[in-house]
Amino acid sequence: MSQLAGGGSERAILAIDAGTTGVTALVVASSGEIVARGYQEFGQHFPRPGWVEHVPEEIWQATLEACREALRRVDRERLVGIGITNQRETVVLWDRETLGSPRRAIVWQDRRTAEICTAMAEHEERITELTGLRLDPYFSATKLAWIREHEPHAWAHVESGRYAVGTVDSYLVARMTRGLHHLTDVSNASRTLLFDLEAGDWSDELCSLFGVPRDALPELVPNWGELAVTDARSFLDLSLPVAGIAGDQQAALFGQTCFSPGEVKCTYGTGSFILTNTGSDVVRSSSGLLSTAAWRAPSGELTYALEGSIFVTGAAVQWLRDGLQIVGSAAETEAIAATVPSSDGVVFVPALTGMGAPHWDPSARGLIIGLTRGTTRGHIVRATLEAITYEVRDVVATMPSVTALKVDGGAAANNLLCQLQADQLGLEVSRPRYVETTGLGAAFLAGLGVGMWSSYDELRQTWALDRTFSPAADRSHADADHARWLKAVERAKGWE
Repeated sequence: MSQLAGGGSERAILAIDAGTTGVTALVVASSGEIVARGYQEFGQHFPRPGWVEHVPEEIWQATLEACREALRRVDRERLVGIGITNQRETVVLWDRETLGSPRRAIVWQDRRTAEICTAMAEHEERITELTGLRLDPYFSATKLAWIREHEPHAWAHVESGRYAVGTVDSYLVARMTRGLHHLTDVSNASRTLLFDLEAGDWSDELCSLFGVPRDALPELVPNWGELAVTDARSFLDLSLPVAGIAGDQQAALFGQTCFSPGEVKCTYGTGSFILTNTGSDVVRSSSGLLSTAAWRAPSGELTYALEGSIFVTGAAVQWLRDGLQIVGSAAETEAIAATVPSSDGVVFVPALTGMGAPHWDPSARGLIIGLTRGTTRGHIVRATLEAITYEVRDVVATMPSVTALKVDGGAAANNLLCQLQADQLGLEVSRPRYVETTGLGAAFLAGLGVGMWSSYDELRQTWALDRTFSPAADRSHADADHARWLKAVERAKGWE
């Protein structure tokens, strides 16, 4: 039994990881140990092809249930703060007084704004200059522009100040504080197309371009510190400081203790996201990577990152489970894929919501090619795992001088995936003891915010290696397989 469950004095953070398909709650002790977990899925809504939506109330209820489950296992008196990390770019509207949402959230995977992006193409160079991002349906401002154009009644309430606009972190803070706070951090703000990356603030120029009133947007706060206090009546009888906030990928970078420029991590989640710390410099990419804010210290110092965003990886496994129904759970994929020695020429391009970095084609669609009468579900499952490693290789190839890769996220527990990844990259792949580094990063930020940890060096001491995967000595087959993948990618592009 954890000391936290008994009469010990060890302090702890409640970390909330509000992901794309569910909410995970972790209780993280000052030793860095995860001592309790809770998890609750919520619904995915696909009203039209390419559209993806969430019901905000379902996200909130999943948050409450996941936290209840985790808190059953610990002494609440040991909790000293709360950290929040979240799916980024997803847009939520809510009534500032009732906290009810007038419409479903538009999810980061949603592609309905492709025509808006095409119509605004003349502004893309300036948008990229200011934001470090691309003009793509992925990002929040295009979704807000769509609501403004198609739902004028709701938008009138945004302009009047009745409705607040925010990402999922902002929405959760509003619910946890009974509407007292409307805030976000730079890691989430920098994904909206409304944030001036070098100035470190909302951009009046971009707000005007997308037609978003600046006063509807959240206040920008540091990534750690006492940012807000939860309302006990609203949030599980807890009155605690919200002391850390970050978008999920920046939180994972922090949770992997990638505090120095050049350190790289890959998170296998619904999508996969490869980030490298670039320190105090905004580094621009000509190869499809995004320049983004990593975190801002209470002193005001900004740390930046380069990011390769892959839209569908874990979601492809979820599709095997829920769509094709050829696996019963994600955990089964390793054993099923191992029933065959190779994918036998089968290639799966999981462009189920278009393609992200480095290809960037919102009109690409999913493709499975190379099927024969001898193809089994083992070949398709293995091709899915291989696709994830190819996508990551494509991104890492565009990054400067990567010498090793830290991996995390649920799929990092898959030994076959990690070995395939090492073989594709020709690099060592390191997996930490805890692969839930998004939630761990939120806990680290909150722990710094309340003084449970005092420095980056102290946090580094809590990181523990589980296993290192080394690439095969002969990688010729890996290169040939990757070349075949690139041919399949070209066939998947431009389909819609």
